[in-house]
Amino acid sequence: MKAPAGLFSALLLLLLIAAVLSQRPRPRKPTRRPSTPRQPSVAVAVAVPEPEPQEPTDFPPLILGPPSPYPDCPKECLCSPNYPNSLNCENRNIRVVPVIPARTHYLYLQNNYISEVTAEPFVNATDVRWINLANNRIHRIDKQVFQKIPALLYLYVQRNQLKEVPSGLPASLEQLRLSKNRISKIPVGTLSKMGNLTLLDLYHNQLSDNGLSGNTFKDLSSLMQLNLAHNVLKKMPAGVPNSLIQLFLDKNRIEDIPKDYFQDFSHLAFVRLNYNHLSDKGVPKAVFNISSLLDLQLAHNQLASIPLFSTHLEHLHLNHNTIENINGTLICPRSLQADMSDPNQIPRLRYLRLDGNQLNPPIPLDVIMCFRHLHSIVI
Repeated sequence: MKAPAGLFSALLLLLLIAAVLSQRPRPRKPTRRPSTPRQPSVAVAVAVPEPEPQEPTDFPPLILGPPSPYPDCPKECLCSPNYPNSLNCENRNIRVVPVIPARTHYLYLQNNYISEVTAEPFVNATDVRWINLANNRIHRIDKQVFQKIPALLYLYVQRNQLKEVPSGLPASLEQLRLSKNRISKIPVGTLSKMGNLTLLDLYHNQLSDNGLSGNTFKDLSSLMQLNLAHNVLKKMPAGVPNSLIQLFLDKNRIEDIPKDYFQDFSHLAFVRLNYNHLSDKGVPKAVFNISSLLDLQLAHNQLASIPLFSTHLEHLHLNHNTIENINGTLICPRSLQADMSDPNQIPRLRYLRLDGNQLNPPIPLDVIMCFRHLHSIVI
């Protein structure tokens, strides 16, 4: 019986040991990793990216034209079978002038990114009559270009970056449009031998009195329209041909007009001198009294009185000057006592603008009595 009792005692002892061990606290697991010593930072070389090519950032991609039945049609242009003599390359993001087919008479290259025009593309294009290069970035046109196209009639290069009128222009040219460039001078002889030119547009450039010589325009015997508006002229341009019909000189700095400036003009119908520095001192009283004049614009100047004009004048703009009164007896081209039964003797003035001065209504009666064709007067 002693053996089972000893076995029972050993079993009881094991149970007591297990109970004690179950009541001891268990070690907690760490909530985060133990910190490890930091390694010293080492500078890592970063590769600098290559700069982007300039062209893709400055210019949009070239636009190709549609398939053409003409094998000589440049890939970036349109050659229509309906207009076999026209080459349409406008709005194609072109950087250089493409090779011009020999059949081309009308060349359209406006609204692109052309920076200069050289002679090479025109080697076979000797029959070109019309070129439109407006709204590009042209700063130079080689004079050899015009040797290749001696029959050119119309050249449009407005809204570019030219600093002077191109040289070597062909004698055949009839219209030259160079507005909104950076032209500050017309070199001597540039416009010589151009007796066929009827229109010269130099609007919105940087022409000064020093940029024009007395002979700049003298050979333009067929010139009908001269636009020198929005430049920096202080004097009336010299040597303007008497064939002129329209003379535009708005937005310059002109202070005076020689008293005989217009005396040789027999066809001059439109004169615009708005936004200048003209005063009574610089405007002789009868300087505009020429029979051909139909429209005279002298707005935004410093005139205190109305200059004399002929019976043929139909439109007179004198708004925004310093005029304080208007005397119909003084400005009337005919005496108010003269016989007005003859329609040819009645002044033809139809439109008179005087707002922006120091005048107050009503309109003086002698103005109404003189200008019987007057349809509109603005005070």
